[in-house]
Amino acid sequence: SLVLLLARTEDRRVLVGMYHCAHEMSHGASDPSFARLGQMLLEYEHPLKKLTEEFGPHTKAVTSALLSLHFLFARRNQGAEQWRSDQLLSLLSTSGAMLTPASSDTMACEYLSLEVMERWILMGFLVCPGALGMSPQCLELWRLALQGSLYLTLLRDEVLQVHKVTEELGAMVRGLGQRDVILGGCRGSVRVWGGERPPVGSVWGLWQRPVPSKPCSSQALFVFMALSFCRDEVSWLVRHAEHVTKTKNPEDFADSHLAEMLFLMEQLRSLVRGQVGVLQRYHVQYLARFDALVLSEIIQNLSVCPEEESIILSSFVSSLSALSVKGVDDKEQFDFTPLRLDWFRLQVLSLSLSLSSREKGLRKQKPGQQTQNTPCPSLPPLCSHPCSFYPRVVEKLFAATMEEPSMLRFSIAFPLLCSHFSRCVHPMCPEEVGAVALGLCNKFLEEMARQASSCIMDACAEHHNLSEQLLPKHCASTVSKARNKKTLKHPAKKGEPERDKPGAESQRKDRTLTTNMDKLHLTLAELSLSLNHVPNFTVFEHTVTPAEYLSSQLETRFTKAIVAMAGYSQATQEVARPSEVLVGLGAYVTFLQSLGHLLGLDTGRIIRGVLLQQTQPRDAAGEQTLTTIYTNWYLEALLRQASMGAIVLAPALQAFTTVPREGEPSFSAAEFSDVSEMRALAELIGPYGMKFLSDNLMWHVSSQVAELKKLVNENMDTLVQLRSSSCKPEQMAALLPRLTSADNVLKRMTIIGEILSFRAMAQQGLREVFSHHCPFLMGPIECLTDVVTPDTDIQVTLSIFELASAAGIPCEIDPALVNVLASNGSSPEEDYKVACLLLVFVAVSLPLLASDPASIYNTETDGEAAPCPQPRPRVPNPIPVSPEPDTPEMSTRSWGGGC
Repeated sequence: SLVLLLARTEDRRVLVGMYHCAHEMSHGASDPSFARLGQMLLEYEHPLKKLTEEFGPHTKAVTSALLSLHFLFARRNQGAEQWRSDQLLSLLSTSGAMLTPASSDTMACEYLSLEVMERWILMGFLVCPGALGMSPQCLELWRLALQGSLYLTLLRDEVLQVHKVTEELGAMVRGLGQRDVILGGCRGSVRVWGGERPPVGSVWGLWQRPVPSKPCSSQALFVFMALSFCRDEVSWLVRHAEHVTKTKNPEDFADSHLAEMLFLMEQLRSLVRGQVGVLQRYHVQYLARFDALVLSEIIQNLSVCPEEESIILSSFVSSLSALSVKGVDDKEQFDFTPLRLDWFRLQVLSLSLSLSSREKGLRKQKPGQQTQNTPCPSLPPLCSHPCSFYPRVVEKLFAATMEEPSMLRFSIAFPLLCSHFSRCVHPMCPEEVGAVALGLCNKFLEEMARQASSCIMDACAEHHNLSEQLLPKHCASTVSKARNKKTLKHPAKKGEPERDKPGAESQRKDRTLTTNMDKLHLTLAELSLSLNHVPNFTVFEHTVTPAEYLSSQLETRFTKAIVAMAGYSQATQEVARPSEVLVGLGAYVTFLQSLGHLLGLDTGRIIRGVLLQQTQPRDAAGEQTLTTIYTNWYLEALLRQASMGAIVLAPALQAFTTVPREGEPSFSAAEFSDVSEMRALAELIGPYGMKFLSDNLMWHVSSQVAELKKLVNENMDTLVQLRSSSCKPEQMAALLPRLTSADNVLKRMTIIGEILSFRAMAQQGLREVFSHHCPFLMGPIECLTDVVTPDTDIQVTLSIFELASAAGIPCEIDPALVNVLASNGSSPEEDYKVACLLLVFVAVSLPLLASDPASIYNTETDGEAAPCPQPRPRVPNPIPVSPEPDTPEMSTRSWGGGC
């Protein structure tokens, strides 16, 4: 392999020259072997031709070695039909012999890689082409090997195109007969994967019941043979699928069921690892209680036995008899290497002797011993032997598996495969294999979780659509049709499509017709089986939990789905009603809860975590939440339109209503602000979200109060005179024309009243929801508010009122408003003075409303036809009022006056 790889390197001479220069610069002298190295590069310009010349004297030895593979290779390299007829790996074909230990005369070769044997045969005959004419068996081996593979692995992903190299070698051979012998095997095409290669994966179907349910220690040989055969099939596919030529059909070198084979190999490996103790106990007892006794009997019946051989044989018996189950229980490491070396030594000593028939029984006993002692110390190496490193091929195979619905349940085999890259058998495996393997594992699991979460979200969307059909707004057409039918009106136009009634999707004439939900459930079930196959596994000292990938993906997608249900558009200020979002959220949550047993996840924890994030201004990814969306919409759309007069408060309806006139907003204010919508909003964003909404509302109140203070300061002198002239009508009439911005004061007071009214409605909705969900918690909070009196300490009062306000209970002192206004930093005396003058300013400005034609009381809404400041009970003064030092008639605490 090294010579062939060196011949492929185009810059090999440059590299050798650079090495020579570097050696001279660092050591001051040339490398003594440089001349020989340069000569080798020249001699091996055509590597196969040179190798053929050098191996000429060794043709006989190579031929003898290759012929020893004839029986084993011919038996292993059989077609699919032969495998089926022989039932090679079937445990049930001879069910009566299941307890009989499986043995073989070629024990060490039963799980030898078929690729290794093909490499030995092909490379051996390529360097010794003269051996092909010595024996028909050599020619048969050559043809079988050529028909088995098109490519041989040299190193990692470097391969040798066998047929092409054979044709080149045949062109260099001079003899016509020898050339025909060499090229004769190339005339037959390689066997097709699907039809001719043995179906190893289907054999597992016969093993599923007897093997996992019982240890089957006596049949351990078949387990390792199955692993070896599966390894051969996977290796064959990897070599050919990656380097298939244009003249071949790629489908002949592909297997859509490869994931199943990898999955079955992993099950066999885990089966062996899980039953290591059972296998070792069985074979240790077999060696000590059967093989040792039989060997002792054979030794006693030997007619002639030299002293040296007698010592070795006695050592065999004593070593095997000393084995006990206690060593297995104590986790003792069994090492039979000395025993095998002694057996080799005994074979060398006995080669020159003519053995009697009894002595020949000694040879027959050896394979039985090796059959039993192999599983004792060598289980981990045997299980990890069929491992290699092909990251690019694995990615392609995984992508093909994810596109095949029937193979989704076996897709976990690819992440599990990454855990075996730490045992790559080749010493030249790159150092970065750990990072690459871990990266591949993460990539595979993320893709599986992405598909599973996508199926879940699609199914949730289907349930959301079904639940949306039951909303009251969709019953108008049904009611209209029923009414028209009673009044015998003309039917609808033919162009209008007939709308299916809710529940029509559940009616099926034929169960074989699959719906989209059927496909989603099937895909989800397959992926769930795969992700929950193992709780966790280790990849290069990293513990990987597949279910956590699905949990993370599901949480992210669920968060995005909730925000998408709101349908918020900042440009057009469109948003879904809170009640509609709540219905959709209920459909999502119900479906996710029903999947808890299937997904193997704590769906309750996922739902609680996502919904809790929606009560905050930003979620874990820093994106907008329902709290931010609805806070912005109610401030920027509804309350802004209310400040412009397009929306007014309707106390009788406990909602805001849209004023019917030109330029009215594109939405109905009552549909977003009535009692049911406020309850739905409280359900969606919770107490935390309502507090965030309240804080933003209070910030706007604070900005309006700051503007009112500026207006009061601008008219300070006139307001002071008006305050002192309340009993002098003539003087007040002379001072009124001197006031400026009276309309502005009324407008800002109106805005404050609208904000506080909306906040009161939102708080009422929160209180009702909180009382429904936590009545046991609401009772103590209400009791605390009842015990507060004017004599209670102000800090204690504010703390209790803050707790009550968080639960939606109205308070005589609004702690949120107090905190916002207190942040202005003005003195209490100044605030008291400004508050008193503001009351005067509002009082003298109220007559201006009489001249407004829109200021008409509406009995239906229990309000004005246009927005105007109305006396509201228990609405706190927007400016904190503190008593002046020189007014003893004032109470020691002011609870605020009405606006």
